[in-house]
Formats: sequence, structure tokens, C-alpha cells
Amino acid sequence: MSDEWWYIAVSALAAGGGWLLRSLSISGAAVAIVIGAAVGCGFSWGGIWVLGCFFVSSSFFSHIGKQRKAKLSEKLAKGGRRDAIQVLANGGVPAVLALLAAVRPDPIWDDLFVVAVAAANADTWASEIGSLSPWPPRVWPSFRPVEAGTSGAVTLLGTAASFAGALFIAAVGVFFLDVRPVFTLAFFGWLGSWFDTWLGAAWQAAYRCPACGATTERKRHCGQATIHMKGWRWLDNDAVNVLSVIFAVLAAFVLAR
Repeated sequence: MSDEWWYIAVSALAAGGGWLLRSLSISGAAVAIVIGAAVGCGFSWGGIWVLGCFFVSSSFFSHIGKQRKAKLSEKLAKGGRRDAIQVLANGGVPAVLALLAAVRPDPIWDDLFVVAVAAANADTWASEIGSLSPWPPRVWPSFRPVEAGTSGAVTLLGTAASFAGALFIAAVGVFFLDVRPVFTLAFFGWLGSWFDTWLGAAWQAAYRCPACGATTERKRHCGQATIHMKGWRWLDNDAVNVLSVIFAVLAAFVLAR
């Protein structure tokens, strides 16, 4: 069996495991297989390992403190199971970079791929670990206290987790793809997470439920249409994730050139 089929088989196995563990929906698992196969074609098994470490570590932290995180679900537009759009938001840019690497090989794609995954991992770790902070989050840039789950809010724990997530992927990239230097790649991944925070605080759409008064990302709450409060209506959490990964990649590309 050719390597391409092995990439598909391994991606399908990982996606199936994610579905069984309720980390992925059916649509999310299907898209994950496509992204995994694309990454394999562009970066071989090294890319598969980097992407796999992102998926496994993110899924692991998402299952920690599930009862506490369940209380935040009413503020979020989607639940814990990642659907196709959520998977694309985190893995779409790495997949595109993989296709570019396959069509026009260049060492720069390896670096940018690691930065893209590091940015996605930094944001995921910040959200999953930061939500467990014993102190209330503060919204950027005013840093006034807000409710947990508010878009653009940060905690010290989440900030540390964000850098740790970026550094983890950068270190994995150094080991499996021989990219350098590790702290530079981690920095750009972390920078993407901060861009995500800024977009979330300043421009991401937020709504208010007319029934219970809750602030939420959802367009419907308590069975009623919510009232738009701030931000661009099209800029939801998935769009913010995509833009933050693109920002991290572009920043790293400009410095590299």
C-alpha cells in the first residue's frame, strides 16, 4: 500500500477515535481525515505526528473539568464536539500549506506549518485550561473582570497555557520536521493566540438573550432570537480562529523573507 493510503488510513483511525471519544462530530471526523491525508502528502509522517500531537493534547485538555466547562456552554455558539467548520478553522491553513509543500517544495513550508499548528494549539490550550482558572478572566485591553467564557477575556493561567501549547508544538516540530529555532516558532504561534484574543474582544459578534439577559455567541437562546450587541455579525469564533492562524503564518513568513 502506498504512503498516501497509509496517511488516509491513519487519519481515519485517529478521526474515528475522536468520534468515539465525542471530541468530533461525524462531519468533523470526515474533514479531519481529509486534512490528515493532505498533511501527510505535504509533510510525510513528520507532519502527521505534529498534527496528531495537536489533536491528542487538545482532546485531552478538553475532557478535564468537563462539569465546570458545561456551565459555560450557554455562552458559546457550539458544544464540545468539533464539527466540520471547527476542524477546518484549526486545520484548514495547515492543510493548504501541506498542499503548497507538495506542489512546490520549500523548507519554508515546514516552518509555517509548525507555526500554524502552534497557533491553533496555543488558542485551544488557552481556552481549555484557562477556563479552569480560580480567578475571574479579564477582557483585553481594559483588563476589567468579566464572566468566564466571554470572548476576548484572558487569565494568567490561560496565558501561560497558551505559550506552553505553542512551545509544545514547536518542540514537536523540531523533533519530527527538523525545523528551527523552536522559541521563534513558538513565539509566532503564541502571537497568533493573542491576535485571536484581540479579535474576540474587539470585533467578534456577541448577542444578548431577551429572555434571560445572558450574553452569548449564539443567535438563538432560550428558544428566542438573540439581540446583536457588538462586533461584526459574520465574525464568529470559527472565523476568529482562521484569521488568527493566518496572521501567525503571515507574520512568520514576513520575518523569514
